[in-house]
Amino acid sequence: MTASTTINKGDGLLHQNVLGSRRLSNYWWATIVTLGASGFLLAGISSYLKVNLLIVTDPTQLIFVPQGLVMGLYGIAGVLLALYLWLVILWDVGGGYNEFNQETGKFKIFRWGFPGKNRQIEIENRIQDVQSVRISIKEGLNPQRALYLKVKGRRDIPLTRVGQPLSLAELETQGAQLARFLGVPLEGL
Repeated sequence: MTASTTINKGDGLLHQNVLGSRRLSNYWWATIVTLGASGFLLAGISSYLKVNLLIVTDPTQLIFVPQGLVMGLYGIAGVLLALYLWLVILWDVGGGYNEFNQETGKFKIFRWGFPGKNRQIEIENRIQDVQSVRISIKEGLNPQRALYLKVKGRRDIPLTRVGQPLSLAELETQGAQLARFLGVPLEGL
């Protein structure tokens, strides 16, 4: 769920940083797509200009129509996908924090979204309205393991990051820690 959790018992504050799109796997895939797309695009351009722009192979032997043209189009599509991946990483979509403050009696859930008028997603409510912390586990082809906050008069609020599921031990530990801090039951085990 979090990159780091800070509990300050003197202030009654629990702060959890939530990792968004700036994770190693996203950097890896953005780099791979960028390299592959660049190769296809340069191969298409090389076949058109009859000048070798690649180190690894000689695409000047390709006939521009249809081979060079198709490679160029694949390259353009790949560059657009790579641009999207790098922008999502730059904007840190999904990143943010969960903050529970017993001194003020409020909690705040903050996430970054895509640019626009709703870029900042912020939920603030009273801690006394929290009914429970719920663990949701779905196994199978697309496993999902997440923590949710059940609040009176609202839908369940997700607390964990999207993407790679947490281990069961980590999920249970974080759920129990939060439930103990808030003084509410832990559901779903």
